[in-house]
Amino acid sequence: MTDRALSVVRAGALTTVQDLGRPGHAHLGVPRSGALDGPAAALVNRLVGNAPEAAVLETTLNGCALRPRSTVIVAVGGAPCHVTVDGRPVAWGAPVRVPAGALLDVGTAVSGVRAYVAVSGGIAVEPVLGSRSTDLLSGLGPPPLTDGTVLPLGRSTWLHARVDAAPQPAPPAELVLRVTPGPRDDWFTPAAVRAFTSRAYRVSAASNRIGLRTEGPALERAITRELPSEGVVLGSVQVPPDGRPVVFLADHPTTGGYPVIAVVRAADLPAAAQAVPGTPVRFVAVRRR
Repeated sequence: MTDRALSVVRAGALTTVQDLGRPGHAHLGVPRSGALDGPAAALVNRLVGNAPEAAVLETTLNGCALRPRSTVIVAVGGAPCHVTVDGRPVAWGAPVRVPAGALLDVGTAVSGVRAYVAVSGGIAVEPVLGSRSTDLLSGLGPPPLTDGTVLPLGRSTWLHARVDAAPQPAPPAELVLRVTPGPRDDWFTPAAVRAFTSRAYRVSAASNRIGLRTEGPALERAITRELPSEGVVLGSVQVPPDGRPVVFLADHPTTGGYPVIAVVRAADLPAAAQAVPGTPVRFVAVRRR
């Protein structure tokens, strides 16, 4: 058995393998998937000398614990958390050497939701449709990690970044999402459209990789008939029957039967990955490009 591997000692609440995702397959009903906080995943890959497309681990809230079978360079970023090697504190947001057999523990998020763990060489599980990402909706890619899982690693270059630490944005105290109205904003009353961009919402605890759910004023429909399923894109703000907006994230379905009142700018979505339940959400209308 190869020594280029990681053993999962503690899988945490939800830890998945993620990379850049599998774009270009929506016509087959396959979501893009990929890391929810793309900039955080890209940064930790750079810190350990990986290529941008290398797969990393995405943890949720309470981290994970890993034991490499050979010496590796690791970087943890995204949600700030305490990181230890064999019980000794090591740097978060910087490359760290983890000897063979040592226990790397990625702790509970101090703030934010998702931490990203890059290992030199990348997580080398078998790709599906060109990506190693776990897609929770379609079931493509490797299943979420469980205790005892063994993950193969790719070949390491050992050319990791020579930095003490790398700046990363703090998780949002308020999530501001710029939206382009439509395509189905005319299915809502004028009062509902005004409320959508003027009233306060909060992140719901029911949020996941498929969508960020919100709590707040229900949006009243002007057109109440059924909407035939139609294509939806990353960042679509769909409004289900309860009237509370849902922002579609990486594992979203490729079609939907509820009206989409607006679409969030892609640049604002990484912050949504780190917004803890209860975070205020504000939708801000911007002009169509």
